Order: sequence, then structure tokens, then C-alpha cells
Amino acid sequence: MYEEYWSLREKPFRKTPDPRFLFLNETYEEAVERLVFAVEEMELALLTGEVGSGKTLLTRALVDRVGDRYEVGMILNPRLPPRQFLRTTALELGIAEPRFHSNDLLEQIHERLLALDQSGRAALLVIDEAHLVPGKATFEEVRLLTNFQLDDRNLIAIVLVGQPELREKLKHRTYRALTQRVGVSFQLRPLSVEDTRAYLAHRLSVAGAERSIFTDSAVRLLHGASLGVPRLLNHLATQALIEGMARGVAQVDGEAVAAVVDDDFATEASRSAAPSPASRRRASPAKKPRPRKPSTEPALAGARR
Repeated sequence: MYEEYWSLREKPFRKTPDPRFLFLNETYEEAVERLVFAVEEMELALLTGEVGSGKTLLTRALVDRVGDRYEVGMILNPRLPPRQFLRTTALELGIAEPRFHSNDLLEQIHERLLALDQSGRAALLVIDEAHLVPGKATFEEVRLLTNFQLDDRNLIAIVLVGQPELREKLKHRTYRALTQRVGVSFQLRPLSVEDTRAYLAHRLSVAGAERSIFTDSAVRLLHGASLGVPRLLNHLATQALIEGMARGVAQVDGEAVAAVVDDDFATEASRSAAPSPASRRRASPAKKPRPRKPSTEPALAGARR
């Protein structure tokens, strides 16, 4: 539609998690490296971030990075009772006919993990939207999976991916047996103005752009309206490209972006969700961040026992 006008080979701001478009600023690069480390060490890892922050795209990049050395299972909707969670896990790890009872399923999964290890491979289970896990009983099955070990190594790496409320939930004493096994924990932060500029340029370049398309004022307005959240930024940037084409301009300027923001339902819906004060402080470059008080809460990562 607008690709020809802007001399692009493809749409630069698709909502699908295409690893080609992954923008690795300092935060996202660190997130990938920590996740790769956790998988190679066969650890339990925790990745959290706001809605639309790029968590799923990071997990796709992680799977691409670790390659065929791992049998990868992806649970995209973990709102499951314990037995169904185990059956889904079994299917994702290549077990064609999962058994019925939970104990039998755990035994079957254990046998599968041993077989993978003997063939020189390992297992990786990514649980996306983990904040939707219904409660302690299902999380207990996750913990039991981490018990599958040999004398010198674990048999499965698990990555829990979710919104910040997952982190808050796991701080409850109820989940201490699970959180003590978290080896790597990372929280994604919103994009800064400079990150936003580089993010837009990166995705446009992958899509075939050979020149600058957004003016500096447009970038700043896009950042402010999106609060540095990649999914919202993608949506607004797409609308701005369409608006710029409709205006017949050579670059998308602040006026075009302002028109899009003023008329955008998704932006209004996002603002009505009332992000946390900490998120608002990080997203606003005009406000000097307040010094944080030392945390008195226990860290998620701790000893295994």
C-alpha cells in the first residue's frame, strides 16, 4: 500500500515477531545474552516486560540463537490446570502420545529428557504469557520439571516470559520453592528517545529504506505517544507512514505524527491503562529520575535449596 511510495521492499512495522527486525539496543542485547546463558547452563530464567515490549520477539531470537542443539517447546497459552500443562509440555517436547495421569506424564517427560541427553541434545521449554498461569498447582509442575537432573547437569532449561505482574506474583512466599531456582532474571525497559530513533531507522533499513524518513520532531512525538513501547511504536509509525503518503510529503514530519496521535484509538487505550509511576518516569526524558531506596525484598534468583 504505502511501501512503493516510501521505496520500501516490505512493511517495516509488522506486528509479527520476525527476528530480522529485532533491534538490539543495550537493554535488548543484554536480555538475549542473559537468556542464552541461562539456556546453555540449563537454568530456569525469568523475562518480564510491559505489554508490547517485545518479549515474544526476544524468545524467537533466543530459539534461533541456540539452534538445533535443543528440542524446543513453546507454550503460548499457559492458562492450564496442572495435568493439561504437563500434557502440553509433553507434546511440545516431541512425545507423540502423552499419558493421562500426572505422575505418568512426569515419568514420560523424564524418559524423553534422558533420551535427548543421550543423543547429545537438550530440552528448552519457553512458557510465554506466564502471568496467566492459573496458580500454585501449575507452577508446582514447573518446579518439578526443574528436578530432572543428572549428577552434573540439568536436563531441561525453562524460560518464564510474562508481564510485570508475574514478577510480583512470584515474590509471594507461596512460590519461594520455585523462585529459589531462578538462575537468570531480567526486566525489559521502555525505549529512550535515542533508542526510538535507532529502532525506527533499523526497521526501515531492514525493509529496504535508503534514506531518512522520519524527521527529528516526528521521532520525538512518536516516542512520547508510544511511551517507548515497541508495539505501540510500530502501530503509530505505520499510521504515520500512511498519513505522510496521503499528504504527499518527502519525510514524515511532526504535523503528520500529531494528526495520527490525535486520532488514534490504540494510543488512547494505552494511556487509559495507566502505566506504573516508575514506567512513566522512565518514559519521560524531561523529568529527572528520583534516587531509589534500597530494596528490602528478597531477590528472585537464589540458591537452589
